[in-house]
Amino acid sequence: MAVVKPGNKLSSHPSVANSSHISSSQLGQWTEIGERCLLDNVQFGDYSYVQDDVDIALSEVGKFVSIASKVRINPSNHPWWRAGQHHFSYRPQKYGLAGSVDAEVFNWRAEHKVKIGHDVWIGHGAIIMPGVNIGNGAIIGSGSVVTKDVPAWHIVVGNPAKLLRPRFNDPELGKRLEKLAWWDWSQQQLAEALPLFQQDCLAFVEHYEQQLSPTV
Repeated sequence: MAVVKPGNKLSSHPSVANSSHISSSQLGQWTEIGERCLLDNVQFGDYSYVQDDVDIALSEVGKFVSIASKVRINPSNHPWWRAGQHHFSYRPQKYGLAGSVDAEVFNWRAEHKVKIGHDVWIGHGAIIMPGVNIGNGAIIGSGSVVTKDVPAWHIVVGNPAKLLRPRFNDPELGKRLEKLAWWDWSQQQLAEALPLFQQDCLAFVEHYEQQLSPTV
């Protein structure tokens, strides 16, 4: 994995800061992991990035996802149904007790993955709780604590996070973007489309819908 200094050009190979730790994870092309980040059992889609001090576990992150600093995704649940919730009951060897790692707890955690769609923006200091699904194009406000699924193309804010409003005034616009699925385009297609990405979303959608429309 390459190390890229701030401001330098990325490449198709993942860029991971020296101070970050990646385990049992897959990083896509053109991805960037900032300083002091922890990724454990994460599938991280092409072009997505995390800034500094981000902790992600047991998660599937889509393409073109923007994650601000100090975000926590899928913090570990503890076995609340037991007499004791502490690590010692499922990591006894760590405390000099007989026994081995308790697979039940870790399997339970693995069943509650976080799934994040494409082109999602997660603001500074947000927390995404276990088992949450976030739809394509959603926005998570800074400092939000997300405990429930977030519908595609919507903005949520607060603790606990609640729906603020749709991302677009026209609810059909998100559906039209879904059909275009630009996040699956090649590098060449993205380069050609860049001028329209820099314009209003409606202009982008109308242009590419026209290109894809069958001729009579």
